[in-house]
Amino acid sequence: MNSVSGDFDVAEKWHCNRWANFHKIILKVAESNAFQRNHSLVLENASNWSGFGDFIEASPFTTKEDLANDRLNNPPYGTNLTFPFSEYKKFNQTSGTLGKPMSWIDTDRDWSWMLDNWNYVLQSANIKADECCFFAFSFGPFLGFWTAYEASERMGCLCIPGGGQSTEQRLNGIIEHNVDHLFCTPTYALRLTTVAKECGINLSCHNLKSIIVAGETGGSVPSFRDRLRSAWGNDLEIHDHYGMTEVGPVAYEIPGSDGGLRIILDSYFPEVIDPYSEETVQNEDQGELVLTTLGRTGCPVFRYRTGDLVKAKHGNDEMGMPTVDLIGGILGRVDDMVVVRGVNLYPSAVNTVVSNFPEIYEYQVIFEERDSMLEAKVNIESSKDISNKLEHALQASFSLRIPVEQVGMGTLPRYEMKARRWIKPRS
Repeated sequence: MNSVSGDFDVAEKWHCNRWANFHKIILKVAESNAFQRNHSLVLENASNWSGFGDFIEASPFTTKEDLANDRLNNPPYGTNLTFPFSEYKKFNQTSGTLGKPMSWIDTDRDWSWMLDNWNYVLQSANIKADECCFFAFSFGPFLGFWTAYEASERMGCLCIPGGGQSTEQRLNGIIEHNVDHLFCTPTYALRLTTVAKECGINLSCHNLKSIIVAGETGGSVPSFRDRLRSAWGNDLEIHDHYGMTEVGPVAYEIPGSDGGLRIILDSYFPEVIDPYSEETVQNEDQGELVLTTLGRTGCPVFRYRTGDLVKAKHGNDEMGMPTVDLIGGILGRVDDMVVVRGVNLYPSAVNTVVSNFPEIYEYQVIFEERDSMLEAKVNIESSKDISNKLEHALQASFSLRIPVEQVGMGTLPRYEMKARRWIKPRS
């Protein structure tokens, strides 16, 4: 790694600039952002902070509940606003997976910052100007759709929105327009292959170079990638991506890998904590990802508990710059864990087992309370009767007998957005 003038090498200079830029944002937020001032009274001392260590020591965690309550008490956008309302031009909202969707508004400058973050994703997927991108989404008020679309458009791509179309129409559009890159959720990427078979659409006619997946866990799971390649073609590239409405586009696929995510450290300060003790976990140990936005000034989040489980590996790239890689991508969610007869079950772990059976078109995991204990069963739609094989595979993975029942084709719901296969009893 080449050195620069003075005593600082490139990485050290990067660290200093990163903190200096973020510190300016903190001071601006401290002036006018009511939510951040009330949530963290120590912001009044922010001018004395000299680095991220001071920031972490002084700043509390922020949770989804904190943000949701602020919006409930100050509808519709809450008080986490740094600028006058007239400066906010972009609207989006969370998916509402855990309850009522939260509305978010952004300034043009912050929106541009998020598009810049998407550039990392596009470049990692080798997307180039003049190529054709297809977005298999409904195009509701969901951040990921619009930022991905606008970033690709800004790069110079021909962008085709798939909103309002049936799955069959989307498949025909992908083939007819010689689409180079497809954007969708992991679940929907597999759904497209199933509908192609049902409708007699020959996928060997497609021109796809890559599929960029996001919105769910599973995009980095090898068995999922194998199933996609077997359907679309073995030379197809698959690229995982991670982001959230609350923070923006966060990570892209680790360069040269086949799965796993690399956090955009220019734009985010990551931490990984034990979700129960809130202590920092060791390198590569599993924990909850905590993120601080370093460039979203208008509606920032500091030390945000994402609820996502990861194994983070700290290292350096080939240029000697720091890296934080999420091995295996997003592994699951803290609040999705269910204890069945003393065994911790996560959706991502069950999905990994199910993904080894390409005969399964769709599945659902049902939890029921019996004698004050939770029991689990799995319903599957499959082209073959593999109930016993799946039961044995689940038993081998979790040392737990989980009954499997084959149901009629078309019985289980299909998903375009985030799949909801984890059906827990209402508390």
